[in-house]
Amino acid sequence: MSAGDSSTLPSLRVETFDTSLRDRLLDPRSGPGTDELTLHWLGQAGFVIEFDRFRMLIDPYLSDSLAEKYQGTKFPHARMMAAPILPDELDRLDIVLCTHRHTDHMDPGTLQPLARRFPQVRFVVPAAVVDEAVKRCGVGIDRLIVVNAGDRVEILDGCFVSPIASAHETLDRDANGNYPWLGYVIDTGGVRLYHSGDCIPYPGLEEAVAAHAPHVALLPVNGRDVQRSGNGVPGNFTLDEAVALARNGGAQAMIAHHYGLFDFNTISAEMVDQRIATEKAKGFEMFRAQEGYGWRLRSHAE
Repeated sequence: MSAGDSSTLPSLRVETFDTSLRDRLLDPRSGPGTDELTLHWLGQAGFVIEFDRFRMLIDPYLSDSLAEKYQGTKFPHARMMAAPILPDELDRLDIVLCTHRHTDHMDPGTLQPLARRFPQVRFVVPAAVVDEAVKRCGVGIDRLIVVNAGDRVEILDGCFVSPIASAHETLDRDANGNYPWLGYVIDTGGVRLYHSGDCIPYPGLEEAVAAHAPHVALLPVNGRDVQRSGNGVPGNFTLDEAVALARNGGAQAMIAHHYGLFDFNTISAEMVDQRIATEKAKGFEMFRAQEGYGWRLRSHAE
């Protein structure tokens, strides 16, 4: 199935996990089957993605780096939820994707322990922040896969990443034309995911997403306002904007995330759940990222 071909969509089933994420990731029987992809939420914008024989992380924030940095300030960044797993508890890992340089997406307290524990792991990062990525990941440039909007890169055998520019809250480019904020379309050959990173709407975004025909969109819903932006906390899609992008971008389903970690930068679970009920009544599949749940995506109709 080529990029942009949405004629065959995978079925989507939500599976409730009755064990901790730690136990699930250490249980070899819990992995995806043939032609399947599984997702687990790590909190904020982070996910574990498993398919075939591979395991990847995207935007993992599994430390307290921000709480240590901002302790005693207006926004102390205290965790509302514990990290569901720690870097030294993972038994295997193949690749890590970081959408941009902010610490809750490119966290030295998470990435450096992962780099030490898994010396073969490489890190997909925006070309615009490669120097900072070297420092944050604690690796040489040879362990980075440097990408920009418009690329299509095979990051694992049979798995391609196509970056799309994001606006956080502005659509920026550096002197070389590289975008510092990216979203990633992850194409495993049977299932395509779109993770926007941190983003707000901008002209042409829906068309860019629709060109890849993602099956599932992983979108932040914490919104934005003057108070946060004025204090160095750029925002994201509102709930309405995220749903509109998922629908107009051709996604079969959406998973709402980037909430519930910091009390100054979140949205209530109840608000998301109300919207989920509304969308499902209209025939659109929508889910809220939460602990204790996983998503199993099949690449064939049932």
